[in-house]
Amino acid sequence: MQTLQTTSLRVSENQLFILDQQALPQASRWLEANSVESLVGHIHALRVRGAPLIGLSASLLLALLAERGLTRDALLQALEILRASRPTAVNLMNNLDRMKLALAEEDFVPALVTEALRLIEEDKQLCESIAVAGSELVKPGSRLLTHCNTGGLATAGVGTAIGVIHRAHQQGKIANVWVDETRPLLQGGRLTAWELGELGVPYQLITDSMAASLMAKGEVDAVWVGADRIAANGDVANKIGTYSLAVLAKYHGIPFYVAAPQTTLDSQCPNGDAIPIEQRAASEVTGVAGSFGAVQWAPEDAKVYNPAFDVTPAALISGWVLDTGVVTPEQVAGGIFAIK
Repeated sequence: MQTLQTTSLRVSENQLFILDQQALPQASRWLEANSVESLVGHIHALRVRGAPLIGLSASLLLALLAERGLTRDALLQALEILRASRPTAVNLMNNLDRMKLALAEEDFVPALVTEALRLIEEDKQLCESIAVAGSELVKPGSRLLTHCNTGGLATAGVGTAIGVIHRAHQQGKIANVWVDETRPLLQGGRLTAWELGELGVPYQLITDSMAASLMAKGEVDAVWVGADRIAANGDVANKIGTYSLAVLAKYHGIPFYVAAPQTTLDSQCPNGDAIPIEQRAASEVTGVAGSFGAVQWAPEDAKVYNPAFDVTPAALISGWVLDTGVVTPEQVAGGIFAIK
């Protein structure tokens, strides 16, 4: 396969490397991801994260494994193991469905390589289209609030919600971005703050519980988030805490926008109740661990509920910003996401 480089993925000398998003922002460290076992481990540990990026990394690995001589049966087994690595984010399933079609071709090795590279280029274009469509909704002087991480770290391109924010900043529309720290693993504090700083976008980091007070003071003009899955009725699964923001935004009369590529749509999923929600380790709540060591602040026997995602009902969403344009609540109510 040709040499390839995105913000978080690298293919060099037929080896796949991922940027360790657990190490950011203190260190920029590239890790090998040359086996199904290693990539699944990176996905579970959130060293690879972001719905689009997870699907793209799995697709690239399959193509590289094919070039190394794995049989069709072995590749199919690898594909299904990768499919099960992240149950909530549907981009992974959609990308692997396309790779499975390529695997069925007679000359499957070049077909897999071509399809994986096509997915990378498509994601770049999807992100650009989302940024263009979404930036038109941002008013001059906007103070925006965002949750989790939705930039180039999570995609092959400029990102989804952060792509919109970056484009709006280039147009001189951004006064400030409120960045939720975002559990699990403080992805907003570690990753979004870092990305916005690199892009020169003015921001302030807040804890997840501070959004309500900012909205009450009139300090938030709109909320922009990404998505891991959009159901046929418009319900959206995204990082835990997104639903809370949507409820708060509705109460305070603030627009709440979801930016995502079409690969995030799941027309086969009727509503949010049908979206599987990943449960994560209790240790992410009871303490913290890193290069500095480990700290336990909760009782050793504390019982923990730690879902990685929640579901925001379509009724709370002002607009779904896709690569095809802005979808309105009226269009969603009319069944636009259920149409194949």
